Amino acid sequence: MAQTGAEYMAYKDPKQPLNRRIKDLMGRMTLEEKIGQMMQLDRANVTAEIMRDFSLGSVLSGGGSVPREQASPQDWINMFNEFQKGALSSRLGIPMIYGIDAVHGHNNVYKATIFPHNVGLGATRDPELVKKIGAATALEVRATGINYAFAPCIAVCRDPRWGRCYESYSEDPAVVIQMTDVILGLQGEIPAGSRKGVPYVGGK
Repeated sequence: MAQTGAEYMAYKDPKQPLNRRIKDLMGRMTLEEKIGQMMQLDRANVTAEIMRDFSLGSVLSGGGSVPREQASPQDWINMFNEFQKGALSSRLGIPMIYGIDAVHGHNNVYKATIFPHNVGLGATRDPELVKKIGAATALEVRATGINYAFAPCIAVCRDPRWGRCYESYSEDPAVVIQMTDVILGLQGEIPAGSRKGVPYVGGK
């Protein structure tokens, strides 16, 4: 299979088997690029040039890490696109993953829908409700270009001295298990007959 004017790179060929693509890409990567792909920096410490020069694999917006005060969805998209252009202009052109703390709605984004925290949702004992909340959150996260919600927190808080008990649905593991239906909302329903252990996100 020939490519004119450029070296053929199996990892960029979607027609190739996944394992061949992975092996080809890993064989081309330097140690520095492999380390860069394992890194995740907060957006406040990143530029498109840093993405390009250090082959960073991921960027995040932790709590309160925003492009500017009262940033619009378009501001978020522009920021995401700038970082992604940097990643794609790196030597191997590996796209980045952008993560955000969307643990009770897309809560870093100005005027996004904010839902009760997990402790309140767990009190409802309503898995269908949290599934709908997951779907709404996924839509708002994706609308800003972001492709990774740091959610849900499925910790089982048994000791109230932990400062983030509000992120736990319950101290009862059975309730927490029920509330994990939020994952189906965030990722999409897994089709009947799908292979087990294969991630399913938004139709793929």
